[in-house]
Amino acid sequence: MARKRIPLLLLISAPSGAGKTTLVHQLLAARPDMKRAVTCTTRAPRTGEKDGVDYYFLTEDRFAKLLRAGKFIEHAKVYGFSYGLLRAEVIKKLRAGTDVLVNVDVQGAATIRTRAAKDPELKRALATLFLTPPSMEVLQKRLRHRGTDSDKVIARRLRAAKREIRQWGQFDYLVISDTIEADLRSALAIVEAEKQRSSRCPAPAQ
Repeated sequence: MARKRIPLLLLISAPSGAGKTTLVHQLLAARPDMKRAVTCTTRAPRTGEKDGVDYYFLTEDRFAKLLRAGKFIEHAKVYGFSYGLLRAEVIKKLRAGTDVLVNVDVQGAATIRTRAAKDPELKRALATLFLTPPSMEVLQKRLRHRGTDSDKVIARRLRAAKREIRQWGQFDYLVISDTIEADLRSALAIVEAEKQRSSRCPAPAQ
């Protein structure tokens, strides 16, 4: 039987304010064949959110049971709520031949890389991209432009960003953020390159 193309598991990470969420939305719109991995959370659904589409909304008890069973490839506690990405969620999409997009912070990316190193199915699908602004000055301007954070919060985000940016060498690809359009072009080029990687492709006809 001819070998099928190995789908892509694209992980995108960035410091806060670098434009990661915007890039993810743009990439999913440009690549309808790529699907976002749906994360589990213990927080309540917000208006308009749907279970299984925006998140899998779980009770604390259910989340804890899955965590103890080692079902998550990445998890974190944010503002008192638990978040986690199920291995089964990713594997189900990959086995269906679907390219998968994962949006996580730098710590989550490190956890997934460690897990994938011991999981052949995840390892052969995974490619990682780090998005970062060209300078801390640019990042500061972006954070201020959002108008959602106090000076104290912005200072904390900038300190965290410095630590996160030092991890750029742990990723397969580095994109220095420019315009929304330029960032998308770079991400699309990376996706196309990964899809043509010989290790992903079936043997050509002879």
